[in-house]
Amino acid sequence: CPGPREQDRPGGCCGSLTNYLTSAKFLLYVGHFLSTWGDRMWHFAVSVFLVELYGNSLLLTAVYGLVVAGSVLVLGAIIGDWVDKNARLKVAQTSLVIQNVSVILCGIILMMVFLHKDELLTMYHGWVLTSCYILIITIANIANLASTATAITIQRDWIVVVAGEDRSRLADMNATVRRIDQLTNILAPMAVGQIMTFGSAVIGCGFISGWNLVSMCVEYFLLWKVYQKTPALAVKATLKVEEAELKQLNLHKETEPKPLESTHLMGDKDPAVRALEPEPEPSCGEQLAEPFRTFRDGWVSYYHQPVFLAGLGLAFLYMTVLGFDCITTGYAYTQGLSGSVLSLLMGASAVTGIGGTVAFTWLRRRCGLVRTGLISGCAQLSCLVLCVVSVFMPGSPLDLSVSPFQDIRSRFIQAEPLPAMPTGAPGPLFSTGGPAANGSVTTLAAPEWELGLSPESVLSVSLLFAGVIAARIGLWSFDLTVTQLLQENVIESERGIINGVQNSMNYLLDLLHFIMVILAPNPEAFGLLVLISVSFVAMGHIMYFRFAQKTLGNKLFACGPVEKDVASEDQASTSAV
Repeated sequence: CPGPREQDRPGGCCGSLTNYLTSAKFLLYVGHFLSTWGDRMWHFAVSVFLVELYGNSLLLTAVYGLVVAGSVLVLGAIIGDWVDKNARLKVAQTSLVIQNVSVILCGIILMMVFLHKDELLTMYHGWVLTSCYILIITIANIANLASTATAITIQRDWIVVVAGEDRSRLADMNATVRRIDQLTNILAPMAVGQIMTFGSAVIGCGFISGWNLVSMCVEYFLLWKVYQKTPALAVKATLKVEEAELKQLNLHKETEPKPLESTHLMGDKDPAVRALEPEPEPSCGEQLAEPFRTFRDGWVSYYHQPVFLAGLGLAFLYMTVLGFDCITTGYAYTQGLSGSVLSLLMGASAVTGIGGTVAFTWLRRRCGLVRTGLISGCAQLSCLVLCVVSVFMPGSPLDLSVSPFQDIRSRFIQAEPLPAMPTGAPGPLFSTGGPAANGSVTTLAAPEWELGLSPESVLSVSLLFAGVIAARIGLWSFDLTVTQLLQENVIESERGIINGVQNSMNYLLDLLHFIMVILAPNPEAFGLLVLISVSFVAMGHIMYFRFAQKTLGNKLFACGPVEKDVASEDQASTSAV
């Protein structure tokens, strides 16, 4: 029960519970849960499906990951600009429908390919099957772009409007959304994995398509209800600016003295007449150049934001192998860890991630938003020291005498193709939900040359994963800090394009980390990758420290009354815009 005062109201606790369950905030949580659950299932399944379709090879999955990352990198600003220039409900519903319809189409195509793969392989020397692969990756990429637009709309704009002027409420809502993300990162892939294990890939495709069809209808309804319950969503800053400019123009026309008749005789038109004339249509070349101008303007605007260094610092955290992605998991298999052990470690990472969201809300109330980022960064770097130590512990495969650039093909030329992992294992190969792969992976089964765990290997790999898991408390607290800084300090009319560029920056650093692994793929070089990753994380937090120093100045390390401290920081952040 909320308290005695709530009980005195009509309906008591039951009335308060009913009001909460029908509030815009709760409906937004339910919609986000349904959307994230379907998204995580799809990201897991499409990676596994592509591995299985291409003969247990990672080629198609790698191509899919590169296409997804490259598309968001190039189109992030354009997607954000589209979000800014259109009505909120239209953007949310359009992106929702495109995302779910694309997943449904992909699921149907995958079902057909699984059922008729042998026939397709013989048609036109296999070109029909290749065309199906291209079609699947293309439609899946469209679904991911629509998912990016949905995330920008809901998590960066709608939440801010629903929370209103209460920044503590905004922090609580951001933390709750991240907790939902952490839970679905583990539970959704496990659920669909069990369906594929006890059923088949075809049943898995059918289940995901059916889920997205039902979920799309429910989410569409929930978005409409949230929109109805929050009248502020109907008013957008871009529309308000246009109305203000129109009023100013009309006022100017009313007060402006009429021109002399001689000007009409000379061929000049009355300003009122000119205002009524339609603007000339842009030429074909201008229309073609518009996306490039949007791309340029978006990045320039992002650079001039007061929170630029904070956003760049967050992006640098994506340049790391210290997360539960395919790279770290593959290394764990070379050290003898089994899939069941990795599943337990992923569960532990989800728990610490949720702990990071709790720490964020607690620290923000007591230290302020900017200082929360500093404390979170220090906590993350302190935990990553364990990863650095693991590189030099006995049992670590680090060998500087082995060239990290040797041909990877020569290492596996005598080995059998790696079988696909059991479909019950959690997570997709390429995660898009957050820094350091967000706890979502696709892994391969243990290779044939696995020799088992030795005491030295246990010590080295245990320190590595202890550091990775513990660091997620600071990681997610820092992620929430930068997210709220972007929400609070970016003007409403630019939220979409700035967050679109932020996503592009994240994907750019994520691409660089995959390129780094391609250049040094052997286990003997993994220690170097760990050291490089920790260096990039440290550089990201140094950038954030510089931002905090510019924002708070001499008050950065000041200790005083909590309320005054937080209030002064909020004013400093607002005045920096």
